[in-house]
Amino acid sequence: MQNRLRKGSLILPLFLFLMLNGCTTIYNPATERKETFLINTQYEVSLGSDMDKQVQNKLTIDNNQAMQGRLERIGNKVAAASDRQDLAYHFKIVKDNDLNAFALPGGFVYVNSGLMEKANDDELAGVVAHEIGHIAARHSVKKLQATLGYQIVIGLALGISGQQNMSQAMDIVFNLVSLGYGRKDELLADKLAVRYSRRAGFNPNGILTFFEKLEKDAQSKGTTNPPVFLSSHPPVNERIENIKKEISK
Repeated sequence: MQNRLRKGSLILPLFLFLMLNGCTTIYNPATERKETFLINTQYEVSLGSDMDKQVQNKLTIDNNQAMQGRLERIGNKVAAASDRQDLAYHFKIVKDNDLNAFALPGGFVYVNSGLMEKANDDELAGVVAHEIGHIAARHSVKKLQATLGYQIVIGLALGISGQQNMSQAMDIVFNLVSLGYGRKDELLADKLAVRYSRRAGFNPNGILTFFEKLEKDAQSKGTTNPPVFLSSHPPVNERIENIKKEISK
């Protein structure tokens, strides 16, 4: 009985918080439809900031100033051309030879050093635009909401859900990073990559030529598994055709 009372005493304030502050319905230009979110930008950034600290504890950040300057120059241009301007974007380089990039909630974008070395500016802009597309469409936030439920998500945002729930949230996000988003989300991020890179003044064909480099890299290593950036439900050919259609517009 006491446990049920304690549970009820927790649910009520969270429910009131959700109704008064957390639950937000907006028109999202990235997805071109109205969407409801359990947490607003402020709490998304707070959650992303906590995850960013965890990433820096798990991975090695490359502090090469020349590479960092290049990433920020390109990243800031793409971010300024994106559909989401309610948060600040942060760009960091992970010291890793794998051709990969990923993003966390709240505007945190990471690019592997191996990818930066192989990609020209247009290709790097396309990759960064793809990751910013995931942020603009709030794909990771939606996944967290669907998987964890509103109580845990709001608790994470308020810093009251504990280390176990934060670890669970991290696992969900890293699962998205390593396995890729679903077909619909990846195709939308590719579409937004074309849109944002073009708006920022880069050649949108860069994302296509980068795909070609990824496939050649996989072939040279003699592996049948696609590179991480291509590891998702849509086949590579479908993603390429989707991008070509968007470029032709």
